[in-house]
Amino acid sequence: MFWRGMSRRVQSAMAEGLVASDRVIPGAETSATDGQIVFQPVKAFWVLGHGVAGCFGILLFPAFDALVVFLVLTAVTICVGHSVGMHRMLIHNSFKTHRVVRYVMVWLGTLVGMAGPFGMIKAHDMRDWHQRQAICPPHPAHGAGFWRDAYWQLMCTYRLRRPPKLVIEPPVLHDRFYTFVERTWMAQQIPVAILLFWFGGWAWVLWGCSLRVFVSLVGHWAVGHFAHRDGQMGWRIEGLPVQGYNLPRLGLVTFGENWHGNHHAFPYSAQLGVKPGELDPGYVLICAMERFGLAWDVQRPGMQADRAGLTPV
Repeated sequence: MFWRGMSRRVQSAMAEGLVASDRVIPGAETSATDGQIVFQPVKAFWVLGHGVAGCFGILLFPAFDALVVFLVLTAVTICVGHSVGMHRMLIHNSFKTHRVVRYVMVWLGTLVGMAGPFGMIKAHDMRDWHQRQAICPPHPAHGAGFWRDAYWQLMCTYRLRRPPKLVIEPPVLHDRFYTFVERTWMAQQIPVAILLFWFGGWAWVLWGCSLRVFVSLVGHWAVGHFAHRDGQMGWRIEGLPVQGYNLPRLGLVTFGENWHGNHHAFPYSAQLGVKPGELDPGYVLICAMERFGLAWDVQRPGMQADRAGLTPV
């Protein structure tokens, strides 16, 4: 009913894909601050379980080939899956590609272990919406100290009593593949674990699945924590309590996600490292895809209207 009541122009935009702020529809009673931090046992068990299993992998199987498996799978899932597939393509619609390529990238992003495609959209868009409000609670603002924020982000959720409505565009929401992956996102580790066990035994499973998931989750939180607290600032969004900061010299290990100040300034852009010397491996991959006809309509800084209040620092 909500979809039918929208204008054709908005429906068309949603069919193409939304930016984060467009999916969150506040109502008259919506409150961004009337909520509480809620501990999630399943989320905590998922993180700690993979952490413990990963430590066992290091202690019991300190093998070089297992390390290589860990590094390769971590790089592929975070760069191709999370940064390029989930974040830039699915969430921000910063470029378009073929359906099969989309599916592969989103599946790889699911293997990072954070959530399925709908869960990632919800978590990202709600945080983005909170950070665009005049008052942003400490949880979505990463406003707590290091250890408390780690606990909040990795094991809890911020639950509003009067939340806005999240509207995922129907072409995504009703896609059968996305729906299947969303329902089984934790179980998607199983076929990977079977293959790893077949070729390398428990060493490859513990390094290539558990340690990879734990390091990916903790690393994602750490980048988000520091990138919303302090660092290099190229732009400021006037009137907002939460700003994004760049974290120089981390471009290679974060695949470009360290340029979070740039991302706040140009959220629609596939290019996160916008200045000379700002290494952005995710964008390099998108450019390679574009050259070979696997990506098109690639959005870059300046191709859309500036955010309200965007000011160079």
